[in-house]
Amino acid sequence: MQHAEVLIIGGGPAGSSCAWALRRAGINVAVLDQARFPRDKVCAGWITPAVLESLRIDVDDYARELGIQAIRGFRVGLMNAAGNIGKAVDIRYHATVSYGIRRSEFDDYLLRRSGARLYSGEPARSLRREGREWRINDIYAAPMLVGAGGHACPVARLLGAHPGREPAVVAKEIEFLLPEAARATCKIYGQRPELYFCRDLAGYGWCIRKGDYLNIGLGRDDRWELTKHVEGFLAYLRRERGVPQPPGHLNGHAYLLHGRGHRNLLDEGVLLIGDAAGLASPQSGEGIRAGIESGLLAAQTIIEARGEYSRQRLQPYLDRLQDRLGRGNSLNDALPIWARIVFARALFRLPRLVRQMVLDKGFLHSGQPALTAMQAG
Repeated sequence: MQHAEVLIIGGGPAGSSCAWALRRAGINVAVLDQARFPRDKVCAGWITPAVLESLRIDVDDYARELGIQAIRGFRVGLMNAAGNIGKAVDIRYHATVSYGIRRSEFDDYLLRRSGARLYSGEPARSLRREGREWRINDIYAAPMLVGAGGHACPVARLLGAHPGREPAVVAKEIEFLLPEAARATCKIYGQRPELYFCRDLAGYGWCIRKGDYLNIGLGRDDRWELTKHVEGFLAYLRRERGVPQPPGHLNGHAYLLHGRGHRNLLDEGVLLIGDAAGLASPQSGEGIRAGIESGLLAAQTIIEARGEYSRQRLQPYLDRLQDRLGRGNSLNDALPIWARIVFARALFRLPRLVRQMVLDKGFLHSGQPALTAMQAG
């Protein structure tokens, strides 16, 4: 039997950030993941400077070995299901407000720097409680279990989650290397990603350039309209932005917005973080920041529990999550479709409000300081 004090199921940004903070406190941590790293991950892939500060990552050091694209603006507009887009607006910033990263590189980097033992290429097939320990696959044992395995995490299922029967956002996306012939003619620029919001504000499409790589995707609250919107969006990108036909099908995935799901996030000796907990931003659908911060908050709670992992000792994790992420309210939950359409038309005529309400607040979390491992308490 392989023993650890804390066993984390899932080695993505949430799991690796939690492991990193726990290892810094001298705790014996192991990470189990069904994939072998580096692995491909469907994700737009952008992070704010505050995320890097939270993890104490130096941008220049990271850029010496791995790709990272500074973002200093956005091109935004409204889009209907046919891919017709009204007047797009360029919104520029005087400093870098975000970074584009390739998830295959970023996730592998975080996991390696965490210092945790890694058991890769093996799914968590069985989870059971035996005395004060969790037993996983009858091979691994730990008194504290952290679920960080994404939307369909087996630990989330253990706590009663039902993926597929929850109000999840669905998205399709792809990341690919631009053919040489298209690199000069493509009108998508690295420092200025393009975001096009569905006219009912139920989702948006994005196109992000990271060096010679292009990431394209679209996500919506409802899966029934998704395919039609994706096809219209791709047609617009080919027609107007010089984007070549992607070299394969767009991959689909689902996730929960913070405040939408009703998952149990903890019990005796177990808690959930990241997408397993359903913490993606209700404004943007972005989940890397919430995953990393929930991992740090969970680590702080575990450290303070001092080996007593009762539900009561883990309860501060829920309070910290709410203090940091709020209750997860969104415009879509408050307004009917017709009102959202009217509101969107008015909003996108006012670039200053788009910058303040959509980008600064919803995507960049401007004004919210970084959350470091030492500040999590």
